[in-house]
Amino acid sequence: MKIKTIKPLQQILAKLKNRGKKVVFTNGCFDILHIGHIKYLKKAKSFGDILVVGLNSDSSVKKLKGKNRPVFSQNERAEILSSLEFVDFVVIFNEDTPEKLISIIKPDIHVKGGDYKAGGLPEANIVKSYGGKIKIVKFIPGYSTTNIIKGIGNRA
Repeated sequence: MKIKTIKPLQQILAKLKNRGKKVVFTNGCFDILHIGHIKYLKKAKSFGDILVVGLNSDSSVKKLKGKNRPVFSQNERAEILSSLEFVDFVVIFNEDTPEKLISIIKPDIHVKGGDYKAGGLPEANIVKSYGGKIKIVKFIPGYSTTNIIKGIGNRA
């Protein structure tokens, strides 16, 4: 099972790191999975051996995206993500940012999309504090869950 809670995931990742595996972490809402997400997650996986996706919980998505989101529940989104062959683990977190989760699992590489800047990430200091690296993946224009939802609304 790829969907884990924090403590078991922490233990699994510690064992994998001891075997020399490089752990990559990224996070997001992944509300309506689209080709932009797929390309982003594949690129994230290319930076290491194990890809962990931190998934915003329903309550954190609602805070970040508004009262009509998420479209799909956290359990549905987690199951969809876990079905992707290049995603090794999915962990749901409740906070607005993954700072607490990152401080616990300490990934070797933290990946964010090109709509972010490494210096502007709230979690940047935590990643740097234990010697981790931040990679910014080029943003693929034209792909946005928010725009997909607006487009569907305009067609109805």
